[in-house]
Amino acid sequence: MKTNNKTITRRILAALALPVLLTAVFLMTSKSAGAQKPHIKNVVLVHGAFADGSGWRALFDILTKKGYNVTIVQNPLTSLEADVEATKIALDKQNGPAILVGHSWGGSVITEAGNHPKVAALVYVSAVQPDKGESALTQLQSAPAAKESGILPPDANGIVYYEKSKFHGGFCADVPADQATFMYASQGRFYAKAFATPITNPAWRHKPTYACVATEDKTINPSIQRRIYARSKSKVTEIKGSHVIFMSQPELVAKVIEQAAAENK
Repeated sequence: MKTNNKTITRRILAALALPVLLTAVFLMTSKSAGAQKPHIKNVVLVHGAFADGSGWRALFDILTKKGYNVTIVQNPLTSLEADVEATKIALDKQNGPAILVGHSWGGSVITEAGNHPKVAALVYVSAVQPDKGESALTQLQSAPAAKESGILPPDANGIVYYEKSKFHGGFCADVPADQATFMYASQGRFYAKAFATPITNPAWRHKPTYACVATEDKTINPSIQRRIYARSKSKVTEIKGSHVIFMSQPELVAKVIEQAAAENK
C-alpha cells in the first residue's frame, strides 16, 4: 500500500511534537501541584514556666536559616487565659498556616490556642498536654517527681519559683552552668493559678499532633510524657536530654517541626 508524502509528513510532525507536548503537560501538572500545596513556613514558639523566649535562640537560628518565618511568644505567665491570648495575637499576624510549638507549660497554652484557624499542626516539646477538664497540675501530679526537681510551693503573691540550688540539675542539666545561671535570672514569674486552670477545648483532639519526649527530664517525668502522648496518638520522637531539649538538642527538635510542616501542607 502506498503512502503519500502528506501522510508521511504528518506522521513525522506528530512524532516530533509528542515529547514537547508531554514535557509541557508535566510542567503544568507540577506547577499546579506546587500551587495547591505550598510548604508551611510559619512557626510560632511558646515557652514554658521558669523560662522566657530567649531560650528558643538555638532553634530559631536553625529554622530561620532554612527559610522558616519564626515568631517567639513572650508569655505573661499570669494566667492560662493571658498566655493563650498572647499566642493568638502572634498567630493573627502570620501570613498563612503555622506550626504551633509549646514547651513544658507551653503545652497547656498551645492546647487551647491551637484552635486558632491558622494552626496547621501542634508540636509538644517535653510538655504537658491536658484533655478537657484537666490542668497542667493534674498531669504533673500523676507520677512521682524526680528528687532533682525544684518546683517550690507558691509564695505569698501566688507565684511559683524553681529552687535556685536545683535549677541546673533539675531543669537544664545538659546546658553549661553559666547558661543555666542566666536562665534562672531571666525566668518569668509564673502564677500558680495557671497550673490549676483546666482546659476547655483541647486542639490536639482535632489537629495533627507531634511530640518530643525528653528521656532524661527531671521536671516532667518522661513516663507522664509517654502516657499523654500515647493517649493523643501524637507522632512521638524520643530525644535524649533534659527538660530543655530544645536548647541542648535543637537540631533534633527542629527535625520534628520540619516534619510537621512537610506533612501538613
